[in-house]
Amino acid sequence: MASTSPSLSWGHININVRDLDASIAFYQKLGFSMLLPGIPYLGLEASAVSGPVPESAAIALDIPATSRGRACIMQLDDGFPKLDLTQWSDMEQRSPPGNADLGLVRFCMGSQHLAQDHATLLEQGVTFLSAPQPTLDGKADIAVCVDPDGTLIELIELHLDKW
Repeated sequence: MASTSPSLSWGHININVRDLDASIAFYQKLGFSMLLPGIPYLGLEASAVSGPVPESAAIALDIPATSRGRACIMQLDDGFPKLDLTQWSDMEQRSPPGNADLGLVRFCMGSQHLAQDHATLLEQGVTFLSAPQPTLDGKADIAVCVDPDGTLIELIELHLDKW
């Protein structure tokens, strides 16, 4: 009997940003590196405003066919998901959702030493909603930082021995 589930795997997480250079610098603080200085299938480059995106991509992404911008692909390691940062030059921007909103409100990154990572990132100017906090029965410690545009990024240190 054939499987009825699609055969999917992680690809990327896209974050729209106001200032591509500032966002690249921020995500480098979190350990990301530049994989590609652009998004080739969208016709976008990191160095200068490019585009417009191909019509078929504009249809698929539900953006104007005249959309132009700058973009890059970042990676945390050699695996997936990748992180696409996109600065649109001709679309109205809105603030990202917060933890009480519907939809994707934050993504999470694992830490082996959250208190140390928190201190290091604070020294580098990263904004946090609070210091690391313990969760139910000490099963994890979490802290949430904010990128330059308000995207929430949860940092978590799991204590699996307490699960």
